[in-house]
Parts: sequence; structure tokens; C-alpha cells
Amino acid sequence: MKYRHRLSVACLAACCLLLATGFSGAASACQARDFSFDKGWVHEPLSKLKRDTRYSLVQEDGRTVLRAVADRSASAYVAHIQPPASVPTSLSWRWKTDALVPGADNRERSKEDAPLRVMVAFDGDHSTLPEKEQTRLKMAKSLSGQDVPYATLMYIWSDLVPVETIIDSTHTSQVKMLVVASGAAGLGSWHSLRRNLAQDYKRAYGAEPGPVLSVSVMTDTDNTGEKAVGEYADIRFECAG
Repeated sequence: MKYRHRLSVACLAACCLLLATGFSGAASACQARDFSFDKGWVHEPLSKLKRDTRYSLVQEDGRTVLRAVADRSASAYVAHIQPPASVPTSLSWRWKTDALVPGADNRERSKEDAPLRVMVAFDGDHSTLPEKEQTRLKMAKSLSGQDVPYATLMYIWSDLVPVETIIDSTHTSQVKMLVVASGAAGLGSWHSLRRNLAQDYKRAYGAEPGPVLSVSVMTDTDNTGEKAVGEYADIRFECAG
């Protein structure tokens, strides 16, 4: 049981840290920006105990696309935002996958995989969290030696859960998964998505979001032991006006 507890906390630390960045000072004003994958992004493993997902830049229809290949693996591709930025009016992106992850179900810890994830980390006041959650985050920080974000919102493609469902992480209440695509419809084709980031955060957490710390993507199959390929393109922040 102690090993399982340590592993759970380690997973929480990894999930948080792959999205973490510096927490200090006021957020910069909202700025529209294109997150080009050929600069400013870094690959970040989740744990030495896990295989890494392979990320590579490929050309498709004249555009640079990030391709993620997961084989019983999980790691992320991250763009840190320094200084932290005010929440944009919208987050948009394109993604594609040819197949769902067999047996995946993000409502269950042992099946928590997805072929496509776009994730945003937010700053906030850790002292406002329940004592149990503060303890979890302190343990995660102790294991990693670094600060962890206050909250993380994940947009995912699910094979079982209806679109617009919010799923609480099994590791922490400060990670929420929002299903924006579900089922086999549209597999093999590019899909364009645009989300109002502040509204989605309010739905998930019942509060106003703090500054944005990072944007990242992840294709993972470490829990199911399966394989998956996901492609990402044109991640962008858009501001009012």
C-alpha cells in the first residue's frame, strides 16, 4: 500500500510538473499568440518509471505538424509561458487521430489514457485549497523539488464519455478533464476546435481562472499498455478585439 501511495503521489507530481513554470508577479496582458511547435516547446517525461511518448515534427499538406506516438508510454510536449499570461478569450487548435485507445476510460485510474490531450495550467492561491489537497501538492513538490501549478484543465478525446462531460482526475481535484470529442466519429480526419478558456475553467472549478502558466499536449497509453498516434497543429491564443 505504501508503494502504491508513493506511486500515486509521483504520478500527481509528474502530471503537475509537466505543466509547471515560474510563479511570481502579476500576469502579463492577454496577447494573441501562435504556439509554433518548432520553437519554444520542450519534451518533458512524466517519470523515470514510465516509457516516453515519441514526439516529432512532420510536414503534412505544407504545414508543420507535431506527431505523437505512444507505445505503453506517457510524456508531454510543453510550451511554458513566461511571465504568466492573462487568460485569453479563446484557445484554438487542430488535432487528428486514426484510432481510439482500446480499453481506455479516464474515469478510472488504471485505464486513464487518451489518444489526444491539450492541457492548460493555471496559477492560483494554494492556501485556499482543502487541507488534504494542499498536503498532496506539498508532497508532489517535495518529490520533484519544484513548484506545481494551482490547477490544470485538460481537453481530451474520449471513447466512452459524452462531449462536454467534466471528469475529475483520480489523483487530485486540481486536474479536470473536459471531453471535447468522443467516440469513433471523425477518426482519421483533422478537427478544428475553439474553446472559451475562462468559461471552461469556471465550469470545471467554479471560480475565475488565474494566470496561464503553460500549454501542453500529451498522447498516452501507459495505463492500458496499448499503442496510439495523435497529431496536433495550430494551437493559438486569441484575445477579445
